[in-house]
This record gives sequence, C-alpha cells and structure tokens, in this order.
Amino acid sequence: MAKPRRSPSRSAPSDVQGAWLRRGLDQPGGKLPLFDERGQRVKKATVEACLKAGWAERWFDNPLKPDWLVCRLTEAGQVALNGHGGNEEAPTDGAEDDARQGALI
Repeated sequence: MAKPRRSPSRSAPSDVQGAWLRRGLDQPGGKLPLFDERGQRVKKATVEACLKAGWAERWFDNPLKPDWLVCRLTEAGQVALNGHGGNEEAPTDGAEDDARQGALI
C-alpha cells in the first residue's frame, strides 16, 4: 500500500507555504499576496493547504475576480512560522521599540 505523501495534521508549513505566509507578517491585517516575487500567481494548492491547516483564512471576496482567494495570516499561522524559523526575534528590553517609534515621529 502506498504511503501518504503528507500527514494531514502537519504542525509546520513547508518551505513554499512558509515563504508565502511570511509575506503576510509585515502587511496590514496580515494580508497575504496573490502573486509571488516574480509576478506569478501563488499556486492554489499552496493557498488551500494553508487554509486547511488554519494558518491562513479567507478575508473577503473580490467581486471583480471571484476566483481569487484573498487571504490573511492567522494567529495559528504566526505561531507555525515562529516554530519554523519565521519572524523569530530575541526578546528586547523595549529600547529598540522606543527607537523605532521615535523614528516614525
């Protein structure tokens, strides 16, 4: 009997899924891109796998392009990325945050 390619209870995104999900970390509301860095549509299988795992969620329907899945990163997606090498930051004493906020003023 053939062995399944992937466990349905996967706890960490694949490299491709992680790369897509990480792009939502710096976007308002965690918006995930429809296109990759080369201008190609993100594969539907990648989006659907992330939706099924709970790492992304549908955000809203696009009336002009109903076949486009507009998604955003979920809290579970952020946790999965942190456990998979994404957006890991060392704890700070707050001085770095203060400096960042001062630069914005």
